Amino acid sequence: MAPTRDVVMAELAKIATPSGGNLVRDDLVRALTIESGVVRFVIEASSADHARALGAAQNAAETALRRLEGVTAVQVVLTAHGPSAKPVAAAPAEPPSLKVGGHPTPHQGGPARVSGVDRIIAIASGKGGVGKSTVASNLAVALARQGRRVGLLDADIYGPSQPRMMGVSKRPASPDGKTIEPLHAHGVTMMSIGLMLKEDEAVIWRGPMLMGALQQLINQVAWGRLDVLVIDLPPGTGDVQLTLAQRTHLTGAIVVSTPQDVALLDARKALDMFEKLKVPVLGLIENMSTYICPNCGHEAHIFGHGGVAAEAKKLNLPFLGELPLNLEVRIAGDAGTPIAATDSPLADPYIRLARRLIDGGMG
Repeated sequence: MAPTRDVVMAELAKIATPSGGNLVRDDLVRALTIESGVVRFVIEASSADHARALGAAQNAAETALRRLEGVTAVQVVLTAHGPSAKPVAAAPAEPPSLKVGGHPTPHQGGPARVSGVDRIIAIASGKGGVGKSTVASNLAVALARQGRRVGLLDADIYGPSQPRMMGVSKRPASPDGKTIEPLHAHGVTMMSIGLMLKEDEAVIWRGPMLMGALQQLINQVAWGRLDVLVIDLPPGTGDVQLTLAQRTHLTGAIVVSTPQDVALLDARKALDMFEKLKVPVLGLIENMSTYICPNCGHEAHIFGHGGVAAEAKKLNLPFLGELPLNLEVRIAGDAGTPIAATDSPLADPYIRLARRLIDGGMG
């Protein structure tokens, strides 16, 4: 029998690092999976120099895990967020200030690719309250658990929720007043306008300032090398969606909806928007599809059922699956640990969604 996740993590906690800690205490282990006796994970270093220093720890981890009963193979990838640090003459007493928002810089030509990012997937919805941000955070984490290098951009400027859902609150650094250093959580590189503002501070901006902020979050963030960047869009069909599609080369969009008619009406508008902007729709997701009573086990369809699947069939678009309405998912998001980062059975739908995208060449 293959070892459990806890057994593997306990073994990795015995592997010392040059800082005097260990692989687990230093939060270096990402995307750990155990399948058919094969243990796979990523050791995520902060820089190329740090990665070189962790070479001995990587070898020690592989050796230790191969000794565990039930392990048939160990695959470890050592990655770094950025290049080696360059020597500087003298650091300023305070980092330069970074202003977020403002009019965007002129843009010529069609949608441009983001340097170092292979694919960009936008998570959209026609209306708010359908669980789009929950899907975005859990999909990003699920992709990372499959060994992908994943970024998560919270582009919901007016209502950023990813800092809470991903459990991060530190203000990103900007060494030169231009480049923004993203934060990292659950194996995902992430950035949100919410990290640049006070938690209860409202964003009161007109369209041009929204477009300027979005441009900064995409092009001034040091994303590094990513297999996929997941963008959590605001609901609706406004300035952010239009700016993103016109300026940034998108691999495609996923539209999230609940089954009820009023949500589907707005979802159709989002689909029409992407068609007019020539952004491929990778598929539709029905969120809050079923509810299982925790007391009696009765299955109820509070918001209806099957409406999104029927709409996908009608429009000849892929139906990517149903996601349940469950209190545990909400609690996990509020606590800053997406359910996809846990071993809960409720993580399985997001893992299946990630695998489907990967198998289709989109993740």
